[in-house]
Amino acid sequence: MDAMTAPDRVDAIVAQWERERPDLDVSPMQVIGRLHRLADALREELLAVYRRFGLGEGEFDLLAALRRTGEPFAAAPGELARHTMVTTGAVTKRVDRLVASGLVARSGSADDGRGRVIRLTDAGRRVIDEAYTAHIANEERLLAALAPAQRRALEAMLREWGAALGL
Repeated sequence: MDAMTAPDRVDAIVAQWERERPDLDVSPMQVIGRLHRLADALREELLAVYRRFGLGEGEFDLLAALRRTGEPFAAAPGELARHTMVTTGAVTKRVDRLVASGLVARSGSADDGRGRVIRLTDAGRRVIDEAYTAHIANEERLLAALAPAQRRALEAMLREWGAALGL
């Protein structure tokens, strides 16, 4: 991908705003507008892979969070909420769907009789291992237009920008 690519939809929108509101510096749209469009397109590309495994984004995230905890691939709902950055209510809904599909199971906590633990079933582990392999291949495909040095530079810029925004 070279810096002299053809004008895109964002360029057209910026030009319209520059014409209509010459008193404003609309240059931030060059970045934010493109990021927004990229995020929408990337989400659709990622969801397409999750759907191949019968998963939505939330279910994929929860299975992945359980898988990366290591043996015994289990966690409390509150811990899953922190790792997936959603509320415990959202975790409960996702867990309900995954229990119904046989990919996770609920059990009592050995440490606290009142607590619950969510764990991957063997079927859940197989599904997330296959889905995650496909997910990484898909992400690699989506980044293929960028040279390794461009990817590293983009990673660094996004990390720095995220830190500045407190993310």
